[in-house]
Amino acid sequence: MKRPRQRQGEGQGQRLQPGRLARLDQRHVWHPFTQMRDWMREEPIVVVGGRGARLKDARGRSYLDANSSIWTNLHGHRHPRLDAAMQAQLRRIAHSSSLGLANEPAALLARELVQAANPPARRGLVPPAVVALALSRVFFSDDGSTAMEVALKLAYEFGRRTRGLKHPRFLSLQGAYHGDTVGAVSVGHIDLFHRAYAGLLFKSDRVMAPYCYRCPFNRAKPERADAREYRRCGWECVGQVERRLAVKQKTGEPYAALVVEPRLQGAAGMIAQPAGWLREVAALARAHGALIIADEVMTGFGRTGVGWSGEAPTAAQAVAGRRRRASLFASPQEGVQPDFLVLAKGLTGGYLPMAATLTTESVFSAFLGRYEEFKTFFHGHSYTGNQLGAAVARGSLELLRSPQSIAARASLELGMTRELQSLWGLAGVGDIRQVGLVAGIELVEDWPTRKPYPLRARAGMRVCAAMARRGVLTRPIGNVLVLMPPYCTTAAQLRRMVGAMGEAIEEVLG
Repeated sequence: MKRPRQRQGEGQGQRLQPGRLARLDQRHVWHPFTQMRDWMREEPIVVVGGRGARLKDARGRSYLDANSSIWTNLHGHRHPRLDAAMQAQLRRIAHSSSLGLANEPAALLARELVQAANPPARRGLVPPAVVALALSRVFFSDDGSTAMEVALKLAYEFGRRTRGLKHPRFLSLQGAYHGDTVGAVSVGHIDLFHRAYAGLLFKSDRVMAPYCYRCPFNRAKPERADAREYRRCGWECVGQVERRLAVKQKTGEPYAALVVEPRLQGAAGMIAQPAGWLREVAALARAHGALIIADEVMTGFGRTGVGWSGEAPTAAQAVAGRRRRASLFASPQEGVQPDFLVLAKGLTGGYLPMAATLTTESVFSAFLGRYEEFKTFFHGHSYTGNQLGAAVARGSLELLRSPQSIAARASLELGMTRELQSLWGLAGVGDIRQVGLVAGIELVEDWPTRKPYPLRARAGMRVCAAMARRGVLTRPIGNVLVLMPPYCTTAAQLRRMVGAMGEAIEEVLG
């Protein structure tokens, strides 16, 4: 049988003309979260290369990757250490099944994730109750949605088996987004994304998020500063969580788990939680018997800064290289140790799809039994713990733990804080909220009244398009611009990212 004849320039290793590449994409590729009618109206940027914080397109143009390729790329593109880790593993094996077989990279990675996820028990920095709740078991999967599915299924069955819950139910935050599989969507509360699938979902409850800038209980008038800094309230957001937990407790069916993104809600609009909120809410959840599922798909692996478990050191201390163990996760920075830690995105430094769900020995034990009892966790993925992904993830963890990386991240965080100050002079900016190496810049029609732009105005999309014309790429969440640079970003590159954002806001919004 004859093979179809390829057109000239279409073989492997050969490049198509930029215009043809774009047309092929528009003809065949269905992009996520994209109105494809708009997508097909003009030629898209076709990425063909990258190095460090830069991307290159098919027409030879260069861009700064200001959102780390949708929040995944930690160390920059084509990092030599990660390239070497992948190449070394390829010389051995890329993948074999984890169903009935073990492999070296996955076992080593599981141990290292457990070590990274458990806060140090020294100098009294961490409450004993937190240290005692050790995360000791790792279930590997493919992406953030599947890792969340694992946590939900485990928490559901744990509630039935150990607490006698007949219908285990989950509590999550208003505006929550935890992925796109059916279970993950069920605990999400963004109507724009989730309303269409309501008939497929199980019911979960929501409670208000601590959105200081738009909180109905915040009596402070708008200022040119992060709303968390000048808020005037009585922690009503915490009170609402407490009331919701108490009501459920009285019905005799307390919540199986509280699902939360620690310190920062990503897809909700980079909503940064005020200091202490997570600690208070986690304590309330535990008092009512609920487990805690920490969705650190976006916030994990150093993204929320170089704070240490149980304390918040200054960036200057980190740069000076004080030898304490930097926390790679957001939960311990608030003194909270979850029952489930959900990880993905940056796990492999943006190289390969891989995810992990960490949990406790107590949860693991609930699934142990004789073969005929069928207590097994009946869930799996074909690429669970695949060697190639595990090898690259180990390389990324090694980089993250190095003193050089810790100092570079602390310096970048300070630089972001300084550079973002320049945006407060723009009338179209209502709030700037930064947590570590993440920033959300909320665009408004009138900052003294916090009046938002209507969705049809596409304010965020238009500003990002103007930034792309200036050689800086990011993606908005509605009216919120996202700045989430790779950790290798230089001071000059960071200045250009923020500068291009300011210029674009002025151009589009006046």
